[in-house]
Amino acid sequence: MSQIDRTEKINRVGVIGGGQLAWMMADAADALGIELVVQTPKNSDPAAARASEVILAPIDDAQATAQLAQRCDVITFENEFVDLTALGELERQGVCFRPKLSVLAPILDKYEQRCYLRSLGLPVPKFMAFDGTQLPPTPDLPTEKVVMKARRHGYDGQGTAICGDRQTLLSTWERWGRPPVLLEEFIPFERELAVMAARNQAGEVVFYPVVETQQEAQVCRRAIAPGDVTPEVNAQVEAIAQRLLSALEVVGIFGIELFLTPQGQVLVNEIAPRTHNSGHLTLNACNTSQFEMHLRAVCDLPLPSPALNCAGAVMVNLLGYEDSEDDYSAKQQQLQAIPGVHLYWYGKTQSRPGRKMGHVTAIVQGVSGNALQQQCQELAHQIESIWYPGSL
Repeated sequence: MSQIDRTEKINRVGVIGGGQLAWMMADAADALGIELVVQTPKNSDPAAARASEVILAPIDDAQATAQLAQRCDVITFENEFVDLTALGELERQGVCFRPKLSVLAPILDKYEQRCYLRSLGLPVPKFMAFDGTQLPPTPDLPTEKVVMKARRHGYDGQGTAICGDRQTLLSTWERWGRPPVLLEEFIPFERELAVMAARNQAGEVVFYPVVETQQEAQVCRRAIAPGDVTPEVNAQVEAIAQRLLSALEVVGIFGIELFLTPQGQVLVNEIAPRTHNSGHLTLNACNTSQFEMHLRAVCDLPLPSPALNCAGAVMVNLLGYEDSEDDYSAKQQQLQAIPGVHLYWYGKTQSRPGRKMGHVTAIVQGVSGNALQQQCQELAHQIESIWYPGSL
């Protein structure tokens, strides 16, 4: 395989992963005249129906990724469940990954991610690696109440546990199968924030408005834009994003999740080197969606304005609450009847508790400040009262 001539227009983008993130990228690709080629395990995966071509294979199948490379100009990622070592051989043969594999290398393992962020001087919670030997309190983690995270492949609350004492920590670790994990201090945050930031090959970085995310059982339930933060906090968030994306020389979009402490300090929680749930509302609430911005960065196209096109918006995840094969058409109709609401149903054939089945974004106009925040919360409550059984 030869290195692609970057003076030529990028017409075909390969995506490793065929879930809802790749599915939502398809509209942006169509608008930009770009074809998506997707590597995903099943024909029933959301993006399979929208892609120009599908490579049916597991996400971490590097031989399938070699086939993907033959069918596209550049490869990007929908998720992090990849084999970097195997992909490295393809990169050495000239396959163009954006972001580069060197960008992903310090990010995919959560302990290594923490170490890398600290090496950049970015603010993070106190943390340590744990393999069953030294328990906190330690010099690195002087507290007993900690958050335990799987170092790889945790998502949607899976692989995360809050442990209030040593016994809970040890019993949870045993239940997980005694893997190496990341332990970090529990932050009694005032709120959780997130920002989407994109960088292109020329080094230009653009920031979306900071959003507030609201979690339940370590899974994002809602995102509100703009987040109710001071200019000082906003400046902290943008400085973190600028430092991270510039140091890594990112090409593409990153989702950065953060804690805001009662003292007004911003700490980095986690990094997603791709489009992210906290940016879904950009599809309707911003001049340019996160999916279009990512494709533009990957394809060497200009990065347009990421600004809000409305007073504000709230995104609500529609999480599965039962084991079912229902498409919930009646609930979909009720949600679509709410003024200002945009429903995205991912087309998954099976529901199970906690699975992301879709999301709803509600647009708010004509208010600001506390009134905006209140209206967003009221809309979220209205949406959730329709979706979740017994919710009032």
